[in-house]
Amino acid sequence: MTVRLLTNIGRLWTGTDLLSNAAMLVHHDRIAWVGPAANLPQSLPGVIDDIVDVDEVDNLGGGLVTPGLIDAHCHPVYAGNRYAEVAMRASGASKSEITGAGGGVASTVTVTRGTDPWTLCNAVRERLRHWVLSGCTTVEAKTGYHLTRDGELSDVRLLRALEEEPGMPRLQVTFFAAHAVPPEYFGRPHDYVDAVASWLSDAAQAGAHGVDVYCDNQQFTPDDAARLLATGRGVGLATHMHACAKPRHGAVRMGADMQCSSVDLLHETDEDDVLALAKTSTPVVVCPTTSLHERRTPPVRQLLDHGVPVGLGTDHNPGQSGTMSLPLAISMAVSMFNMSVLEALRAATVGSAYALGLTDRGFLAPGHYADIVQWDADHEGAFAWSYGLNTIRVWRGGETIR
Repeated sequence: MTVRLLTNIGRLWTGTDLLSNAAMLVHHDRIAWVGPAANLPQSLPGVIDDIVDVDEVDNLGGGLVTPGLIDAHCHPVYAGNRYAEVAMRASGASKSEITGAGGGVASTVTVTRGTDPWTLCNAVRERLRHWVLSGCTTVEAKTGYHLTRDGELSDVRLLRALEEEPGMPRLQVTFFAAHAVPPEYFGRPHDYVDAVASWLSDAAQAGAHGVDVYCDNQQFTPDDAARLLATGRGVGLATHMHACAKPRHGAVRMGADMQCSSVDLLHETDEDDVLALAKTSTPVVVCPTTSLHERRTPPVRQLLDHGVPVGLGTDHNPGQSGTMSLPLAISMAVSMFNMSVLEALRAATVGSAYALGLTDRGFLAPGHYADIVQWDADHEGAFAWSYGLNTIRVWRGGETIR
């Protein structure tokens, strides 16, 4: 197996520590050793007998290195676009006016349902490639734009197949049939909840890792969400929830009571919500681009100060946020959420890994995946300055992707 030495790392954020003048040994797809270059061992039992015999040496020229970033919330499986809708919204059109003109989630559902699987797969592949080239080596990818049993299950299978292709990020697939009530169930939301509940076992068998519910005044109720999440948990799925409603709706506290894998967005919340999350250590995933779009900001500083684990996502979706750059989300988190650079980086690595239940990535330590990024900078402060810091090298499992 290949042993690679990464040396002359000027600044290394491991996910827990910040090191200067560091080095790293990679054995096959895992990290074998990481630390200050002055402490580089001459040999490593079971890995290499003499450090001079490493197979490859990469001199990183004093650059900045971090773990591969982890996007903990995005929606990459859809066809078409909603540019006209976005332009209407920017011109002051109301939600009802946009819906009346044929916009909204239903418009993406119609186009996605009418797109052949080959075309849809090519579009998703191209999007995922953008993520990994921008330094994101793991992506939580939601379904949610077919809203039929067969369509949603085919999306799960599509994502799991793409993950096996060269140059793709690792994927955590979330079954999101409870994104909205589809047109054929108009006026029968409880019937649709019954249908989705019956699909969850099939979703797990198809390869989904988690289930998500859009819990809001205009979508699914906390009771709906509790039922679907409990059913999903019963078949082995991690539980995530779009908690976008006002505190009186009870979504956040229900998610905390259930100790969901993550409660996401939190554009409307109060101190009681924060305390409930802190009491149960329920992770929160925040998405700066969506907060900017909604003109509502989650209480990130308060969450951090109360010890609530925070992850970061792009919330890429066809109706609001087109970015596939988690480095941009890091920059925005610093400027919008009053986070330090290291807090934002921690959210995009360790925090996102925690929200997705991942223990083998998100920070650089022996035994973890060698998902590593070298950035076009020599200091982590560049993340706050650049608004989308560029990568120089990206490794997934020790293999160079870029």
